[in-house]
Amino acid sequence: MSLTKTEKIERLAQLTAQHETTSGASLWREAFRRLKASKMAIIGAGIIAVFVVLAVIGPWIAPHSPTAQTWRGEVLVNQGKFVGPRAENWLGLDHLGRDMFSRMLIGARQTLLVGVVSTLIGLTVGFLIGGFSGAAATLGGATGKRIDSVIMRVTDMLLALPSLLLAVSVAAVLGQSLTTVMIAVGVVQVPIFARLLRGSMLAQGGTDYVLAARALGVRRKRIVVTQILPNSLSPVIVQATLSLATAIIEAAALSYLGLGNPDPSVPEWGVMLARAQDFFDNAPMMAVYPAVGIIITALGFTLLGEAMREALDPKLRG
Repeated sequence: MSLTKTEKIERLAQLTAQHETTSGASLWREAFRRLKASKMAIIGAGIIAVFVVLAVIGPWIAPHSPTAQTWRGEVLVNQGKFVGPRAENWLGLDHLGRDMFSRMLIGARQTLLVGVVSTLIGLTVGFLIGGFSGAAATLGGATGKRIDSVIMRVTDMLLALPSLLLAVSVAAVLGQSLTTVMIAVGVVQVPIFARLLRGSMLAQGGTDYVLAARALGVRRKRIVVTQILPNSLSPVIVQATLSLATAIIEAAALSYLGLGNPDPSVPEWGVMLARAQDFFDNAPMMAVYPAVGIIITALGFTLLGEAMREALDPKLRG
């Protein structure tokens, strides 16, 4: 029995959709299998897990108040000499006689908050801009392509600026605060996410399942929302993981430049590092501890992000 043209198109769409669903599920299963077998992913995930746990439970396990100048007299007697690790102060004291270990624990939460919030800001705004631009370029015809062109030229201008310079400019305009740091670092991430999502959507726009859906007369908005967008999220998820590492480093850089929290008594690794520069000659360990914390945490997110990128890369699938 021969099929009509409409029935053939419907059958083609069903087979294509089934193939894409199976392929998508297989891709994620294969990616997860590769992640479990990757030493880089395991190490990165382990570092992140330790960092998150310490950030969450830090206030409950900190042996001393991070702002209490309990041993200030002892520091004054030593004429500003750094008091190193000992039984009651595992990492020693800072220049005001505060427990460094407690400040590092509490500061981990602030550092995690800055990294996560700034990345969410960049991801959300970039997702909206890139999604709209990608949808316009993929299914919007000539008008949509013009809209996409304008949006991408603005994005290119933002990408042309050095990220730290852009972040400093935003922070300088908004004023000195921890919220300003989050917004400034988030703004830097916006064009990256926008460009990435838009490019991924353009790649998905020419696939068989999109062509089949358009041949069936499915509305363009529905194609974008239910087909193109969900299949374009893999590289964005990977970039979000990598951006967390970048956000932590850039937030620390802004704090180091004096654009972070104006209250130095509030423990945050970037602020602690900035304050420690005044005492580096006499107390270098005040800078070493937060610097090592930032480096190791950024390394964890970078390792996991790179492992995810390799696991989701079709060219590397065996």
